[in-house]
Amino acid sequence: MSRIGRKPIPLPQGVEFTVNGTLVSVSGPKGTLSRNIHPDMKLVVSDGQVVVERPSDEKVHRSLHGTTRSVVYNMIQGVTEGYTKGLDLVGVGYRAAKSGNKVTLSLGFSHPVELPTVEGIEVEVPTQTKLLVRGINKELVGEYAAKVRDLRRPEPYKGKGIRYENEVVRRKVGKTGKK
Repeated sequence: MSRIGRKPIPLPQGVEFTVNGTLVSVSGPKGTLSRNIHPDMKLVVSDGQVVVERPSDEKVHRSLHGTTRSVVYNMIQGVTEGYTKGLDLVGVGYRAAKSGNKVTLSLGFSHPVELPTVEGIEVEVPTQTKLLVRGINKELVGEYAAKVRDLRRPEPYKGKGIRYENEVVRRKVGKTGKK
């Protein structure tokens, strides 16, 4: 039995949870999320909790059990608290600025890089070297943050680039000249 899949998900106060066939809808104070789940998985709502049940112990159902529970839990967390991903720009001249619905990044290229924001995502620039990506959908927040990070990944010699908050970059020793 899946250790994660069998854990019940508590429904916080003010969250509406509906299951219509394979469509799961969750609405809360921050917004509404809906998603299709695998038709074999069954969601049971009772006593303010959601329990994911699987039909058999086949490998496919075992693998879907924990995944379905995690997806539903992330939806509930998203509409109640939301998700935030922080990015740090490390390097001389690396800057970020927000104008309208675009984020402009200076990353040492010959041109500034402009990224449009995605619907359902809010990007904040508290300082020139820090970006905050917020939203209620965990997948969208992570995907957008990864897209920004891919523009200039941290390099191992000087550590310059865009890194996640609290990310540790493994540093390498540079060349040594002959003496």
